[in-house]
Amino acid sequence: MRIPKHIGIIPDGNRRWAQNRGMEKADGYSHGISPGMTLYYMCRELGIEEMSFYGFTVDNTKRPTTQRQAFTKACVAAVGELSKEDASLLVLGNTQSDMFPPELLPYTTRQDFGAGGMKINFLVNYSWEWDLGFKPGPRTSGEPAISRPASIGPGLKTADVSRIDLIIRWGGRRRLSGFLPVQSVYSDIYVVNDYWPDFRRQHVEDAIKWYSAQDVTLGG
Repeated sequence: MRIPKHIGIIPDGNRRWAQNRGMEKADGYSHGISPGMTLYYMCRELGIEEMSFYGFTVDNTKRPTTQRQAFTKACVAAVGELSKEDASLLVLGNTQSDMFPPELLPYTTRQDFGAGGMKINFLVNYSWEWDLGFKPGPRTSGEPAISRPASIGPGLKTADVSRIDLIIRWGGRRRLSGFLPVQSVYSDIYVVNDYWPDFRRQHVEDAIKWYSAQDVTLGG
């Protein structure tokens, strides 16, 4: 079986999972930490070299305060757990925003923990606009937003992240939601209909089996 070198993870469905159980939406996020660690151990066993994990986005921070606090707390806890393992860990996101948790600032430079090994990229307060350095074109009052050319750059904020081979998204949604647009340009995308807190090893096994059967040409 062909094993991807780099897997991207979009762990969606926490709020819907909680609602289906009569819980508050914010309560779902804490139930996503254990699945993340199980996934880490599984990827390490499989020999996957790199994993990028979608923590939360700039757009997510517009949600009610209780939800924002809950998913921020879950991300801080998850990074803390990963730092106890063998991993090369990097947190990526807009640190200039008040929404970036200060507890994670020490992780914004890649560090090896334990024996090092698998690269883990954890996206926190991330947006594709921040990543690409997107700037809307200047315009005068009354002009439409598209009337002047926008700019990007000068550099990619996530340049340390390699091209993603396989993206797995839980929760049934069939979209990338701004997830690492440069690195995902040739990614195969596998969607799991179950919500993230209902993670099972079989989800990943099925995804890799499906990926292994794909014809990879990278445009050639």
